[in-house]
Amino acid sequence: MTTPNGNEAAPAGQTAPAYPEPGSFQLDPARSAVSITHKTIWGLVTVRGSFAKVSGAAEILPDSSGRGRLEIDASSLDTKNAKRDEHLRSKDFFKTADHAQIIVDLTEAARHGSDTVTATGTLTVAGQNRADFGMTWNQLGMLKGNAHVSVTARFVRQQAG
Repeated sequence: MTTPNGNEAAPAGQTAPAYPEPGSFQLDPARSAVSITHKTIWGLVTVRGSFAKVSGAAEILPDSSGRGRLEIDASSLDTKNAKRDEHLRSKDFFKTADHAQIIVDLTEAARHGSDTVTATGTLTVAGQNRADFGMTWNQLGMLKGNAHVSVTARFVRQQAG
């Protein structure tokens, strides 16, 4: 059995997971975080950083699918090491002088099962588009208006130009 918006109804005695209703949504930069984690060449040290400037929007369609866009100011990366941050902004990595934004364009997001969404789209870093990256999230995290999204993308620096 399904609810009026196409979501699965809960079995008797159980509460159905809440799904976002159709509509447009804006990312709240004050309550959002975009971070990176990278293991160094020998895997001995994990470098962590976060981007201070992010914006985005998404749309949930009546069939519970969706689409959206996330824009990340590449120059706002902070790894707590100024010299490393400068190098990451250089032509060796993010090329922020020519490509100020890292962009995630979600062309499709579809619900699978009772609590998982799989998204497809394009990730653009340093002017290079990458369509084969994975992204999933647990929609149950949206019960209180929040969502935790995990993106796994592997780039080989030489392939990024």
